[in-house]
Amino acid sequence: MLFSSNIFLFYFLPVVLILYYLLRFNTPAKNGLLLIASLFFYAWGEPKFVLVMLFSIFINYVLALFADRSRKTGKYGKLVITIAVILNIGLLFIFKYLDFMLRNINEVTGKNLPLTNLALPIGISFFTFQALSYVIDVYRGDGEVQKNPFYVALYIAFFPQLIAGPIVRYETIDEQIRNRKETWDMFCVGTCRFLAGLGKKVLLSNNFAIVADHIFDSYQGGSCPLSLAWLGSVAYTLQILYDFSGYSDMAIGLGLMFGFKFEENFNYPYISRSIGEFWRRWHISLGTWFKEYIYFPLGGSRSGNMDKTLRNMLVVWLFTGIWHGAEWTFLVWGLLNYAALVFERFTDFEKRQGHNVLKWVYTMFLVNLGWVIFRAENLVYAGNFIKCMFGFGGAGIWSDHTWMYLKEYGIFFLAGAIFCLPIGRRMNYLIVKDKVSHRLMDVLYPVLMMVVFLICITYLVKGSYNPFIYFNF
Repeated sequence: MLFSSNIFLFYFLPVVLILYYLLRFNTPAKNGLLLIASLFFYAWGEPKFVLVMLFSIFINYVLALFADRSRKTGKYGKLVITIAVILNIGLLFIFKYLDFMLRNINEVTGKNLPLTNLALPIGISFFTFQALSYVIDVYRGDGEVQKNPFYVALYIAFFPQLIAGPIVRYETIDEQIRNRKETWDMFCVGTCRFLAGLGKKVLLSNNFAIVADHIFDSYQGGSCPLSLAWLGSVAYTLQILYDFSGYSDMAIGLGLMFGFKFEENFNYPYISRSIGEFWRRWHISLGTWFKEYIYFPLGGSRSGNMDKTLRNMLVVWLFTGIWHGAEWTFLVWGLLNYAALVFERFTDFEKRQGHNVLKWVYTMFLVNLGWVIFRAENLVYAGNFIKCMFGFGGAGIWSDHTWMYLKEYGIFFLAGAIFCLPIGRRMNYLIVKDKVSHRLMDVLYPVLMMVVFLICITYLVKGSYNPFIYFNF
């Protein structure tokens, strides 16, 4: 079940909201309802995978209890954490990476090892990392152990951020689970935030997906005209932004509707003037997880030894690439980002003053190139497409299809480019300072969001193209 589906918008969400607010004065009952709704939400597509979810909840609840005891006694702590890592990563490995490893063994050795052909449970990478962070935080003393298993279950399974993030640490919502108060203002802000995210997904991302998918799927042989190749890469660059940030907006909005406050997850990443800045703005919760649980434990950059720092960065980006999917393209994509960050560190790139436009061009060129590799089915596919982007595809520069896509989808590209900029944030700042404008927007903004919602519904009812690109995670 997807946030941008008719089933979710017209059946699941209204029913859950009505029942939730009927129980609003009874926190245990509200939590129970949200847990049942979350498990139902996850089980909708493939009921058997809810057993994977329940297994993850159970093992991490038990391991956190042992981690808490180990921290207090000073015994067996490392053993508990080792077991936690093995079980969580092992679960992820079986579903996500086992067949990838078997395929590569077969290709290298010529053997014919049978594949498992296991389907990937949606969101397994997100809830596995979230559950593992809970156990580690308890062991470190960065968070209190929760002895109520239903609270832990709700934390791991909570449907707003289950399949797409943001990744939430338990300590940030512990109090909210046990004692929260919903307000009308929170509900209204949450509804508007959800609708803004829905608009990003349905009106922008889905239309960019049509262009990107047509171009990428039609020219796999490496004979795409240069202009069309660049248009396809830009379309995917915009698609992935508005898909990922749209889901994060919807998750944050849904959280507010139920009385939960999640941290921001995207901060206008396409205005960045370095790859380092880009990753501080893109999927912030994921980047924070890798820093907190891999980079810093390895030593980060604290030693002052550049060799160790580069090693630690390499490990992080190898894991980042692998986390995103079981294909060599993701690993190469991670190494591309690593190489860019090493270059920026050695040249003090971010500290150099001026040349902001050139810095932005450099950043977006690498980001765009990276997304081409990220999207490609394999390295050969990626290499052929990149050749076309630099005019080596043998198909010339211009194509009538380029003009066709620009004519039909130009308004979406224009809107996508505009909303990449923090224009809305600056307008909001000016409006808040002016009381008359502030009061006017209190009325106009909800109306605008309702218009966005109605337009989205027309797209969804018509059965318009609505891809889900979180399937790798």
